Amino acid sequence: MTHYFLPPEGPELRRTVTARFWDTSWDFTTANGVFSADGLDLGTGVLLRTHTPSASARRLLDLGCGYGVVAVALASASRHAQVDAVDVNPRALRLTALNATAHGVGDRVRALQPDEADADARYDEIWSNPPIRIGKEALHDLLLQWLPRLADGGVARLVVGRNLGADSLQRWLVDQGWACARTASAKGFRVFAVTRPLASGE
Repeated sequence: MTHYFLPPEGPELRRTVTARFWDTSWDFTTANGVFSADGLDLGTGVLLRTHTPSASARRLLDLGCGYGVVAVALASASRHAQVDAVDVNPRALRLTALNATAHGVGDRVRALQPDEADADARYDEIWSNPPIRIGKEALHDLLLQWLPRLADGGVARLVVGRNLGADSLQRWLVDQGWACARTASAKGFRVFAVTRPLASGE
């Protein structure tokens, strides 16, 4: 789990991987010391193959961006949106910026450490394959930090492995006062849409 909390050690060994989603093949530069460096991980693949961002979205967040697959995809699909790509791994952030530039969206993707993100920003959509393996308490803290940054009417799309506690996470989110609906399920993963519940009378 070092890629979650500690800067990777040793030389950076870059390589190119190809991912396919939205009927398109995408090339990304990856390196050792980042999440899923050998190719698109199953969970992110399920998330991207089953959902696209809203055409009206103007502010998007890729939470736990890795080398930038989701951030690049969101910026490519939402031509007028700014995407904040947040990760604690500085190597991942460098690769995200590199991949965003390579795909022509470098001017609209900002690769940021968590404390560099504007705390007052409100996101139309948050997309994440959250780091389940950091532990339940740390994961809950992470979600409680970022989900309140959803704009009114915004949605967070989370992909979680069924065997890694997807259903219990859904129950916990509901207990915290969020609406959480399963919108897709494939290859052992659930995709959830998390929103603020409507106030009574709305």
